[in-house]
Amino acid sequence: MPTLDLALPLHAHDTPHDTLLQALLQTRARSVALVAGLSDADCTVQSMPEASPAKWHLAHTTWFFEEFILTPHLPGYRVFDPAFRYLFNSYYDTVGPRHPRPQRGLLTRPTLEQILAYRAQVDAALPKLPPGTVPTALLDLGLHHEQQHQELLLTDLLHLFAQNPLHPAYRAAPAPMPAAQNPEPLRWVSFPGGLTGIGHAGEGFAFDNEGPRHRVWLDDYALAHRAVSNAEWLDFIADDGYATPTLWLADGWRWVQEQNIRAPAYWQAHDDGFHTQAMTLHGLQPLLPQAPVSHISFYEADAYARWSGARLPTEFEWEAAARRQPAPAARPSQFADHPWRLPLPAEDAHENGLQDLWGGVWEWTASAYLPYPGFRPAPGAVGEYNGKFMSGQMVLRGGSCATPPGHIRATYRNFFYPHQRWQFTGLRLARG
Repeated sequence: MPTLDLALPLHAHDTPHDTLLQALLQTRARSVALVAGLSDADCTVQSMPEASPAKWHLAHTTWFFEEFILTPHLPGYRVFDPAFRYLFNSYYDTVGPRHPRPQRGLLTRPTLEQILAYRAQVDAALPKLPPGTVPTALLDLGLHHEQQHQELLLTDLLHLFAQNPLHPAYRAAPAPMPAAQNPEPLRWVSFPGGLTGIGHAGEGFAFDNEGPRHRVWLDDYALAHRAVSNAEWLDFIADDGYATPTLWLADGWRWVQEQNIRAPAYWQAHDDGFHTQAMTLHGLQPLLPQAPVSHISFYEADAYARWSGARLPTEFEWEAAARRQPAPAARPSQFADHPWRLPLPAEDAHENGLQDLWGGVWEWTASAYLPYPGFRPAPGAVGEYNGKFMSGQMVLRGGSCATPPGHIRATYRNFFYPHQRWQFTGLRLARG
């Protein structure tokens, strides 16, 4: 079994053991609630190698607690099934071999019922951990790891259901869609440059890739007050944005041609080629002109920015601007309180600030996903969590309508490969 260096480069809330365990169990209960009403088949099928079945997400997050917390720290704990160590390891090479990721959808066994029983055993064991035997940082990491997989579970289900010509809904639409209207005119919000602190400052939880805190120089710049809308993306399409090679990076142009990309993922075109609907977690829904465009790749975001005469912000510009806005903890979470599971027009306009910065769509930045100066991954298996992926990917900031409560903050660094777009990904323009 791998050993963990418990001096993790993470920061957890100064939370009493029982309070943290309660929050952890509430988070895990939310994962089970996400699959309520789904069939075993819904939770087993894998729609592409990058996605995972819902059943696998439920099992992998449970494996994390069994592998790293219960087995080493709870005397007498017996693993649910020794085979699960191979089946549900994700990418922890230190732990040992694992089932190939592209073949997760072939695991018709164990059943969903067995996975839920696995979760129940682990959930019953967690409160038995004696206070002080498990570092708070490790428990908090497990909680936030679970939240990450809640978002992935939803976006992977959306990709799965989008392959079905019946356009099934994950959940019924909770209300009629808002009326279609033109988006408000875009305006620019200016921010001063200078030497700026970037990264987690040490209060509350953060993943290791959010630090160390360091300083960067920013020139004066401006951000669009809102994300780019569907209406504006339709203008990009109408102006042959997908057919103009000078707008695209070389890799992006090759991707557009090879994959025959002509619109964001999940958009549905009529015979005349005009897009009026999109596949969502509520099934096929009208394409709202005023809603933020979603499910676009970095290549598309970069091409659109060039077409518009603007650019993508760096992740440092985005973070510096976000620190000047109301904190996400002070605002309602779409995940917890909003009945919709798709990006909707923003309701949080600020006269002189940025709109819908948190929890609408993840916003692509111009920054490659690289380590901050002085970054060192933790020794052992937990050190594989982020650091080894710092190559070939781009940073996104903000959060989406599928991001759980408590999982959005100004320093959060999400990252995906430039061509990927099954997440709720959009863009906000920058200039200066």
